[in-house]
Amino acid sequence: MTKLCVNVDHIATVRQARGGDEPDPVFAAAIAETAGVSGIVVHLRGDRRHIQDRDIEILKNTIKTHMNIEMAATEEMLSMAERVKPDQVTLVPERPGEVTTEGGLNAANLVEPLKDATSRLREAGIKVSLFIDPDPQQVEASAQIGAGMVELNTDAYSIAPNENEQDRTFEALKSGAELASELGLRVAAGHGLNYRNVSRISMIPQVEELNIGHNIIARASLVGLEMAVRDMLALMD
Repeated sequence: MTKLCVNVDHIATVRQARGGDEPDPVFAAAIAETAGVSGIVVHLRGDRRHIQDRDIEILKNTIKTHMNIEMAATEEMLSMAERVKPDQVTLVPERPGEVTTEGGLNAANLVEPLKDATSRLREAGIKVSLFIDPDPQQVEASAQIGAGMVELNTDAYSIAPNENEQDRTFEALKSGAELASELGLRVAAGHGLNYRNVSRISMIPQVEELNIGHNIIARASLVGLEMAVRDMLALMD
């Protein structure tokens, strides 16, 4: 069965909207783990719009499954990772002011800096994944860089306006996953997945993990986080 890792960023988004201390993403992570997730994902952004340094510190000491921090490959973030030592770091592109991540890393144009960042993280005992679009050039560059995993960007599939376009983007993801596996890379996928489109992606044999946040948290606001996680797991099974 494909593993589910839940991103709890938007629990922190609600908290930051009022500047208080509730709801707490640390509590949300514990509930998600109780419901059966295989890992917790947080995106530590340069502008600290949701997840805070305090959250990273406490989550490191309380997560019982697997901690994955998404971050840009900046000196500030790399230093934070070296100090906190999460189980995994996923390097992502980040543009100031973006509403959400706008695409995959252009790994093919950033081989040397990403190779340096990856080497630095691996020396600290941290597994490294690269968030990329399912393009053969990007997959091949990821293997060259030395990442152990790629997370394939499912945004184009998630927003496909019709069945034909969804089929086309699904085939691109499937081919990208197959190539990554052939090159010795583990494969995850995520971005924009929801309760209507997740099942198909979870059936790609090479995809061992799905990283989903916004849609689960949105559903949780109506039905509760534990039920939201269990509903997603049922669709993936």
